[in-house]
Amino acid sequence: MEGKGASMADTAYESTSGGAPPEQDNSWRERYWKKNLRLMIVLLAIWFTVSFGFGVLLIEPLNAIEILGFPLGLWFAQQGSIYTFVILILVYALWMDRIDDEFGVSERNGDGERA
Repeated sequence: MEGKGASMADTAYESTSGGAPPEQDNSWRERYWKKNLRLMIVLLAIWFTVSFGFGVLLIEPLNAIEILGFPLGLWFAQQGSIYTFVILILVYALWMDRIDDEFGVSERNGDGERA
């Protein structure tokens, strides 16, 4: 496994002295995780606003607006939060692909295709 394509994660640390492995610069992991958390918090806030805010708290004012004969508040409570969630999953996947590429942890091979 020590071949040309082996990464640090693939090779086991072998020590003759029995000590801890050498220190590595893991600051990129912290920056990666912060970007990931920030993205998740923003997307969950949007989902909360749409599902709880529009579907529960603001349902009465939104029901005054009708689209195709259906009250808008009812639509947000029934379908809007589900559609929003599916769209947010797509946004998260695409955005995380960009973040993965930025930090060099993408799941693509050398040709740019999924591995």
